[in-house]
Amino acid sequence: MTFLQQVFTGKNDYWRYAVGLLIIVLAWQALGLIPLALVAVIYAPDYATFQRAQSSLFATLGIDSNVYLCSVLLMFVIGLAGIFFVVKFLHKRPVKSLITARKKVDWKRFAFAFGIWFLFSTALVFVDYIRHPEAFIWNFAPLPFVVLLLVSFTLIPVQTSFEEILFRGYLMQGLGGLFKKRGFPLFITSIAFGVLHGFNPEVEKLGSLVLVYYIGTGFLFGITTLMDEGLELSLGMHAANNIVAALFVTTNWTVFQTDALFIDTSEPSLGLEIWLPVFVVYPLLLWIFSNRYHWKDWKDKLLGAL
Repeated sequence: MTFLQQVFTGKNDYWRYAVGLLIIVLAWQALGLIPLALVAVIYAPDYATFQRAQSSLFATLGIDSNVYLCSVLLMFVIGLAGIFFVVKFLHKRPVKSLITARKKVDWKRFAFAFGIWFLFSTALVFVDYIRHPEAFIWNFAPLPFVVLLLVSFTLIPVQTSFEEILFRGYLMQGLGGLFKKRGFPLFITSIAFGVLHGFNPEVEKLGSLVLVYYIGTGFLFGITTLMDEGLELSLGMHAANNIVAALFVTTNWTVFQTDALFIDTSEPSLGLEIWLPVFVVYPLLLWIFSNRYHWKDWKDKLLGAL
């Protein structure tokens, strides 16, 4: 049984997906906001200040960056619990069916993809530093960075797993069961993944053209999932991407503002960081995975009938 076909092992009435998505969103965006709200209340000297600060808690209230990051990431912990609850009790199928078609999750695949993406992302940071050293400020502070390290390696993989399991697992399988085709779920979830990242602050700074990167990344993760019959590779790549973003370079206009090693003070622009991954690195990664894991029947696995 393929990864998408595992949707047929459970209960898949349309109303179950409507209710399931509602539960997931409420867990993620309602219950998940409670930790951040509690932190804001603690940091606010009075209720009036809290009300004024709601649109910019981190900057206005002076919340410690690690506390803020941890509070935000807890939203995804609760959201992931919501997905697991919905699949187990509403759709009546194993949680593992959302992650892989194999008998068990292949952590070696996860580690391989994580390592490749971590090296690539770190190399990009290094190259950018070599090209424009004047734009970077050394920001290393031992204790905050150690805390950031712990938070990054424990909670960021949960955040990225939530996104992968929601888009490439729950939604891709659900749409596959609805359309009985592979191409529709791939295109819909990849574009939706990119568009939802349009709410990130860097889109406002760089412009809507940066969505090419997010949608392209969505297609990379979607193609990898369908060809490899599981999420392990996309889980590894996504986790490595966000961990590097949190640990190495921070700016005042990206979604992650952390106690990273460097502060980038340059004026952002759509450069190699956007186009190189989508049109050079992503095809190269697919080629590497294809050779390592012996992918075949590309047309059928990506566009064929379910």
